[in-house]
Amino acid sequence: MVFVLVVTFVGRTALSVSPGSGAGYSIWSYTISSTASGGSGGGELSSGQKIALGLPREVDVRGPQQYPTVTQLQGIFVQREGGPSGSQYVGRDITSPGTQTISFVAPTVETTSEVFLAKAPTGQALAVVSFATSASGTPANVQRLPVPIVGSPINGRPPAEFTGRLPYASEMFGIYQPLAGWYGMHNSLRMARGAGEEAPAGLSLASFSGAAARTLDDEALAALAESFEALGQGVLSPVGLVNLFRQYFFEFDTFLGPPTGHLWLSPGGTVELVETSTRRVLVEKTAEQSEETSRKVEESLTEQDDVADAVKEENANDTKLGVSASGGANVGIYHADASVSFGLSNTVKQSSETTHKQTRTQSAKVTSEIKRNFKTTFKTVTETTDTSSRRYIVQNTGDTLVNYELRRKMRKVGVQLQHIGTRLCWQVYLPAPSRNLGLGDLVHLVPAPDLTSISKPELPPPLEVKTTQFTGSFAVRKKPGTQDPPEADMEFILHDPPNADGITDYDNAIHAVARGDFQPPPPEQGYTLKEVRFVSVAPGRSFDPHQIDFDAVKSTFTVWAKSFNAGNLSPISLTFALTWNPPATNAAHEQYKEDKKIYDAQVAELQRVAYASAVRERVKLISGLRPRPSQDLRSEERQTIYGNLIHRLKPYELFTDKYLGSELLRQIFDVDEMLYFVAPDYWRPRTVTPLPPPDPMDPPVPNAHSVGRYPVPDASVLNGRTVLSWYSYTDKANALDPHGHASDEWRVNYLVTEESQPAPLGSSLGWLIQADGDARRNEFLNAAWVKAVLPVRPGRERDALKWLRDADVEGEAALDLDYVKKQGDPDTYAGKKVGQVLDLLAEQLETSNTLTANTLASEKVFETGFDPLAGGFRPAAPYEVFDQWIEVLPTDQVVAVQVNYDPNTGQQIASVETDSSEE
Repeated sequence: MVFVLVVTFVGRTALSVSPGSGAGYSIWSYTISSTASGGSGGGELSSGQKIALGLPREVDVRGPQQYPTVTQLQGIFVQREGGPSGSQYVGRDITSPGTQTISFVAPTVETTSEVFLAKAPTGQALAVVSFATSASGTPANVQRLPVPIVGSPINGRPPAEFTGRLPYASEMFGIYQPLAGWYGMHNSLRMARGAGEEAPAGLSLASFSGAAARTLDDEALAALAESFEALGQGVLSPVGLVNLFRQYFFEFDTFLGPPTGHLWLSPGGTVELVETSTRRVLVEKTAEQSEETSRKVEESLTEQDDVADAVKEENANDTKLGVSASGGANVGIYHADASVSFGLSNTVKQSSETTHKQTRTQSAKVTSEIKRNFKTTFKTVTETTDTSSRRYIVQNTGDTLVNYELRRKMRKVGVQLQHIGTRLCWQVYLPAPSRNLGLGDLVHLVPAPDLTSISKPELPPPLEVKTTQFTGSFAVRKKPGTQDPPEADMEFILHDPPNADGITDYDNAIHAVARGDFQPPPPEQGYTLKEVRFVSVAPGRSFDPHQIDFDAVKSTFTVWAKSFNAGNLSPISLTFALTWNPPATNAAHEQYKEDKKIYDAQVAELQRVAYASAVRERVKLISGLRPRPSQDLRSEERQTIYGNLIHRLKPYELFTDKYLGSELLRQIFDVDEMLYFVAPDYWRPRTVTPLPPPDPMDPPVPNAHSVGRYPVPDASVLNGRTVLSWYSYTDKANALDPHGHASDEWRVNYLVTEESQPAPLGSSLGWLIQADGDARRNEFLNAAWVKAVLPVRPGRERDALKWLRDADVEGEAALDLDYVKKQGDPDTYAGKKVGQVLDLLAEQLETSNTLTANTLASEKVFETGFDPLAGGFRPAAPYEVFDQWIEVLPTDQVVAVQVNYDPNTGQQIASVETDSSEE
C-alpha cells in the first residue's frame, strides 16, 4: 500500500513580541502528516529523522534564534543552499513520531509559490520527496502553496498599533454639487441671452414668479425646461450643497528603505564619510485633453518634505478647485456633477466617493514627488573641508572584511478622511469677473549702451554765408572809338544811363571807360556771390560807383562809375564787401556723411544688442518673480466677485442702498466663505476684438482716465521702464496652405531665454499674465465668467430659501412640480413638490448644522486620535471617518546596515541559523 505525505497550510498568527521588533511579520505554520495509520505514519514520520519545507530563496525567513520566547519556533532550523537558484529549507528534527508542525517567522503578506518537501535521517543531507496538499491529492515533488511574499516588508507595524495617536496636521476641503430642479432667474436669463435667436420668446423677470412659473405653465419657461436634461438643470439651479471634509495626517513608525549606497572596510580600516544632502526640484506639465481619452501624467514637483504640507500646496495651486475661506484659511472645493436627489445621505455618499478618488490620487502624487526630493551622495575623503556637512567615522576593528549598506530611513504616515458637515449654497454666474483687478508692473531701468568704443566722426565747419573784402583796380582809359585820352586830374562826371559804358568830363569832350569788370576769388570752393557792396577808394583818389551788377553763377561783378578823378592816370584801387552763398555740400561734408552712416550703424547695432539684452534680462526677471501669497490673491478675487454680485443685484431693486444690501446678504450668507469656479472653456482667446456696447447690468470698468488709490505723481517717468506681463510679439512664419502654396502665417508668440523660468500656463493662448500671480490668478484674469457659490450661514437655511424665492432674487420656477423620489431619499420626500422637499432639506440642515453633538463629532479625531478603519473605505455617513490609507515618505537620514554576501554566487546572505549537523 502506498503512503503519501500531506502538507497543509495552517495559517498565520500574530507575532507576540515587543512593539516594533516584528513589524510586518507573522508566524507561518504548516503541518506534515501521512495517509498511513499509526503513530509514525507508516514510518514516514518516525524519530531520528528531520523534515523540512523548501521555500523560495528570496523569502525573508527570520532566524528562530531571534525569538527565543516564541514556543512555536522551538526546534526549528533554517538551512540555505548555495547557488543563485538554490532554495532555503525550514524544518525540524522529529523527536516525537507522527504529524509534525513547522513554524517560522516571515513577512505577513501572502502569495502562492512552488514548495518542496525534503527529509533525511539526522546527520545526512536533505533529499526531496513527493507529497500532496490533501489526502486525495496527487503527489508530486513540487506543489503550489500559500507562502510569504518575496523580500522584506516595508510597511512596518499594522495601523491598529497606533490607535489613539493624535494627528499632527489636517487639511479641509469640500465637494460642491448643484441641486437640479429649480430654475433660477439669474442663471436662466443668462442662458437665454446666450442662446441668441434660439432663446425662448417672452422670457422676462416676470416669467419666474406666480403660479404659472411654479408649475412651468409659462410658455417661455416650458420651452427653456425642454432644452435641458435632468442633470443639465443643475446649470440653471440657484442652489446646491457643499459637503465639507477634513483630511488628517498621523505620524506612524519609521523603517529602513531601499539601499542608496554601499561601503566596505578591510580589517583594521577606517573610513570617513561626508554626507551631502541636496534637494532637486523637477517640473513636468502635461495637458489634459478630454475626460474620456486623456491620461494625465502629472509630476508637478513640490518643495515640501511632508505629505500634509504638500497637499496644502497642491490645493493652493490646483486650478480645478473652487476656493473658499474658513477660519482664516483657504479651503479647496471640488466640483461634482449635479445631483437630482435632494436626499442628504445621497449627496454625502456621492461626495465621499468623489473625495476618495481625488485625495487618494492627490496624496499618491505628492508622495511620489516627495520621494524624488532627496538625493544623498556619499564620498570617501582623506581631508574634510566642508564643516557644514555631516561626518561619519566608520571603523572595522575585526579581522574580516565588513560590508555596509547605506539605507534611507523612511516615514510611514497614516491618512484619514472625515465628513464634517453639509452647507446649503446659492450659486450665480457673473461675467468678466477680473475686469476691475489691477496688475503689478515690474520697474526695470535699462542703462544706456556704452559708446566709448566707437569713434564718432567730427563734424566739419558748417556751410554758412560768408563775407569777404576784395580790392580791385579800375583802369583810367579812353573809351574805344574816341580821339582824346583822359588827362591828369581830369574830372569825369557825366554818366547816363547807370550802366552806360562811357563817361565824359565837364565839357563833354573827353570820353573815358566807365565800366570795370572783376572776378574775385571765393572764400572756399563752391561758394557763389550773393551781394557786392562798394566800400572805399584808395586814399588820394576819387571814385563814385553808379551801379554794380554781379553774376552769381560765374562769381563775377561789374561796376559802373558815376564819377571819378583821373588823378595821375594810374588805376584806381577800389575796395568791395562781398557776400557769398555756401554750396549745398562739399567734400568734407560728404565724407562726414559717409563716416556718420558707419557710426550710426555701429550705434544701432550696440543699441539693438543692448535692447535685446534688456529684453532678455526682463524676461528672466519677470519669469523669476515670486508669486504673491495665494491667500491674498484669493481674497482679492473673492472681494471683486462679491462687489460684482452686489452691483448686479442693484437693478432688481432688492435694496435701495448697496451697503445695507451687503449687510443683508451677510446676515444670511457666509460671504467670507464664498467659493467660485472660473469658466474653463471660455478663457480669453488670442485675438482681442472691440468690446460690445456696455450692458447696464455690468459693473463699471476702468478707462483711460482711471487712476489707482495712490497714483504716481508723474507717470511719464515710467514710460518704457515698466513690464506689465510676460513679453509677447507678433511673428510671421512660412507655411503651406491646404493647396500646398506658400503663405504667411502670423502668430502672437511669447519670449523665453535659456535662463528664464518656464512660461506660465496660457502663454501660448495669448492670455493676460500677471507677473506676480499664480496659475489660478491667470485663469481668473482670462475667464469670461465665474460661478460664485455663497454658503448659507448655519441655522439660516430656511431664511435663505425664503429670501431667494420670495424676494424675486431667483423666483420660484418649477417649485410646484412633483419631486421624483430617488433611491436613498427619506420617505418624507414621497409625494412632495420640489419646493416642499427643498424646505425639508433646509430644515434638516438647519437642525444638523446647529446640533452640538454634530459639532463635537466633527472634532472627535482631535480628541480621541487615530481609530483604524476596517476595510480602508466605506461610503460616508454624516460626520464619520470614511476613508483611510498609508503613505510612505523618505527622510534625509541614512543608516548603515551590516550585510554579508556569498563570495561564490554574489547573493546577499540573510542572518539565518544553519543546521549544525551539515558539513
